[in-house]
Amino acid sequence: MWRERRRRAHERRRRSTESGARVAEHGVSGAAMREASGVAMPGAAGDWGVSGLSVRYGRHPALVDVTLAVPGGAITAVVGSDGSGKTTLARALAGALKPSAGSVRRPASRRIGYVSAAAGVYRDLTVDENLEFTGGAYGLRGAALRQRAAQLLARIGLTDAHDRLAGDLSGGMRQKLAFAMAVLHEPELLILDEPTTGVDPVSRAELWRLIARAAAEGTGVLFATSYLDEAERARMVLVLDRGHELVSGDPIDIVATLPGAVFTVPIVRRCDGGSIERHAAAEPGAAEAVLDGRSAPHRWRRGADWRVWSPSGAPPAGGTAARVDLSDAVIVAALQAGEPTA
Repeated sequence: MWRERRRRAHERRRRSTESGARVAEHGVSGAAMREASGVAMPGAAGDWGVSGLSVRYGRHPALVDVTLAVPGGAITAVVGSDGSGKTTLARALAGALKPSAGSVRRPASRRIGYVSAAAGVYRDLTVDENLEFTGGAYGLRGAALRQRAAQLLARIGLTDAHDRLAGDLSGGMRQKLAFAMAVLHEPELLILDEPTTGVDPVSRAELWRLIARAAAEGTGVLFATSYLDEAERARMVLVLDRGHELVSGDPIDIVATLPGAVFTVPIVRRCDGGSIERHAAAEPGAAEAVLDGRSAPHRWRRGADWRVWSPSGAPPAGGTAARVDLSDAVIVAALQAGEPTA
């Protein structure tokens, strides 16, 4: 049974290598064809991104007029919940789909590294074989490929696992292998679609170390994530909500320019330890508002307290100024977006 599994793996590797060699020789990938169609626009080295990008799936708008720069040597984060358009933006930038409107600036497809949300490794190939196939598809051969692969295996801590099947690795190890495959050919643009989702905290920290190093070496990195704490590490952040830009900019600037003010208000509990009853009203002089989901719309839970946004900046009764972070700023942007215009 073990020998049959290995035989199938080597047969798949042979077919994949032949296919990859044809792509490398002739340069006829789907991304290259789309570049020839005029969807992608050339830019200066490291000047990647999208302008006025819109993408539709049938009648459904997945992205609407989104603009984002992904400079070389920096990490740019795209944040949003499921269905916000993160993956659509990543795929459009990689050349995997054609925009409905707008333009895309990216390097040639052979100069792009991509890690999908599904960690695109071949589970029935060994770690070495995964790297060998990927290197062959990008024209790496012989000593140059072996040297680069050995360097990356040492960097990601998988040297001792080089002969293990990828399917036998832990989730964190597979994600690190996928990262190594994406940077094997030293791309100018690295696109990572939620690479840390479902990964243990230690592997998550190790992945961030690898990503930061890639950016420090000059690669432009697009990092899609659902975690705002990760986005705070990026130089630039774009927050998407149902395909629309909610807020964008330097994380520090986003927090610094938050309109109004955010306050911390203690939660009042019944003396018998029962459920939460009420909190201080959002504006001074108003009666306490019962937490029934209908009143105090500008508040949200943070730890043991409520955060209250005061558009006017006036403090609520019992409130103290909060130490605002990117999470607070994004919530305020969402509250603003949901308010009726005058």
